[in-house]
Amino acid sequence: MLVTAYLAIIFLLALCVGLELTARRLTPPQSTPTAVANPVFRRFQSIFLRAYLLALWADWLQGPYLYKLYRHYSFLESQIAILYVCGLASCVLFAPISGWLPQVLGRRQTCLLFCLSYSACCLTKLSRDYFVLIVGRVLGGLSTSLLTTTFEAWYVHRHVDIHDFPKEWIPSTFTKAATWNHGLAVGAGLVANLLAEWLHLGPVAPFLLAVPCLACCAWVVLTDWGKEEAEEGPAGDKQTLHLGTPNGGVTRLSAWARFSRSCHDGLRCLLSDRRVLLLGGVQALFESVLYIFVFLWTPVLDPHGPPLGIVFSCLMAASMAGSLLYRLATSTRYRLQPGHVLCLAVLMAFFSLFMLTFSTAPGQPRPHESFLAFLLLELACGLYFPAVSFLQGRVIPEEKRAGVLAWFRLPLHLLACLGLLALHGEMSGTGGGEAGSGTRHMFGGCAVMMLAALMAVVSLFTLGRNDTDLRLEGTRGEGEMF
Repeated sequence: MLVTAYLAIIFLLALCVGLELTARRLTPPQSTPTAVANPVFRRFQSIFLRAYLLALWADWLQGPYLYKLYRHYSFLESQIAILYVCGLASCVLFAPISGWLPQVLGRRQTCLLFCLSYSACCLTKLSRDYFVLIVGRVLGGLSTSLLTTTFEAWYVHRHVDIHDFPKEWIPSTFTKAATWNHGLAVGAGLVANLLAEWLHLGPVAPFLLAVPCLACCAWVVLTDWGKEEAEEGPAGDKQTLHLGTPNGGVTRLSAWARFSRSCHDGLRCLLSDRRVLLLGGVQALFESVLYIFVFLWTPVLDPHGPPLGIVFSCLMAASMAGSLLYRLATSTRYRLQPGHVLCLAVLMAFFSLFMLTFSTAPGQPRPHESFLAFLLLELACGLYFPAVSFLQGRVIPEEKRAGVLAWFRLPLHLLACLGLLALHGEMSGTGGGEAGSGTRHMFGGCAVMMLAALMAVVSLFTLGRNDTDLRLEGTRGEGEMF
C-alpha cells in the first residue's frame, strides 16, 4: 500500500494538471473583465480570501489523522464511532444557531468566535480523557457550522450592501476560493503526513499546526477586516433592526424573529415544490453517506500500512479531478447538462460502495480494491457538488435558500448519526474477529442509500423533463434531459 499510495498521488496530480490545462482552453474565464480590472473589488476580494483560505487550511489539516489519533489513544472502534456521532450531533444542534449568531454578535465577531472555538477544539486533542475529547468534538461541530456560513455571510453582505458591487461578481470570488480549496486539501494531507510520519511527531502534530493558522486567520479578521469595516464608519457589522431603544434584548428578539421566519419560509418552500423536496432527498442521502465514509476509510486502510496523509491527498486529488471533469463536461464543446452529471455521480458512488461490500469481507480484505473504490467515490463527489449547487440555484428561490438548505442538512446529519450508531452497536455487540462484518454491512447499507438517491435523481428529472430551469443557459430548448 505504501508504493501504491505514492504512485497514485503522482498520477492524480498529473491528471489534475492535464485537466486544468484542457479546461482553461475549452472554457472562457468566469469573471467578467470589469471585475478583474476593478482595483477596489480586487482589493476587497483579497482581504476576504486571506482570512477564508487560512480557515480552510486549518480545517483540512485535521482531516487525515483524526481517527488515527483516537486509535493512538487506544480507544475502541465503537468508542470512536460515538466521538464522531457527537461531532455530527453538534452540527445538527449548532446549524440553526450558526445562522442566528452573526445577526446578534456581528459577522466579523462570529468569525473570531470560529477561530477561538476551533483552536480550543484542536487543543483538546492533546488530552487522552474521553470526556475532553467529546467536548472537542462538540466544539468542532460548532466551528464547522460557523465555517460554512459566517465567512460567506460577511463577504456577501459587504459585497452587496456596503460596496454595492454587482451580484454577478460574487461567483468569481467563490470560484477562486473553491479552486484554492482543492489545492489546500491536497497540500494539507502532504503536510500532515510530513509531520506525523516523516518527522515522527505523531498524529496530534497536524492539530497543533492548525492552531497558529487559526491565530493568523483571527489576526487578519481583526486587522484587515477591521480596517475594511472602519472605512464605512462606526455603524459596525451587526445585522439588526433598530427599534429606537438602546436595550439589546429588543435587537436580539428581532434577529431571532427573522431567523424563525427564514426557517418557516424554507420549510414551506420545501413542502410546496416537489423538485425542491426531491433535490433535498438526494442531498441528504448522498452527503450522509460521505460522513460515514469519512469515519470508515481510515480503519479500512490503516491496518495495511499506507501513509494516511498521502492517502488523504489522493482522495482530495480525485475530488479535484471530478470538479475539473464537471467543467469539461458542461463546457460548450461537450454540452452535458448538470442533471446528467448528477446522475452519473450518484451512479459512480453506488458502484464504489458496491465494490466496498466485497473488498471489505471479513478475513479476506482487499485493500488495493478498497483504495480504488474510495478514489472512485471521491471522483463522484467532485462531479456531485458543482452539479447539485447549480440545481439548487435554479429550483430554490434566492431569498429562501438559507432556510431550505438548513432543512436539507437536518436529515443529512441525522442519517449519518444513525448509521454510525448502528455501527457502534454492531462493534460493541460482537467480538474483535467480527469487526470487519460491521464495516461490510455499513457499506452495504450505504449502497442501498445511494441507490435510493439515484431513484430520487431520476424522479427529479422525470418530473422536470421539459423544465428549462434545470438546463444550462446555452442549451435550453435543445431537447429533453432524459
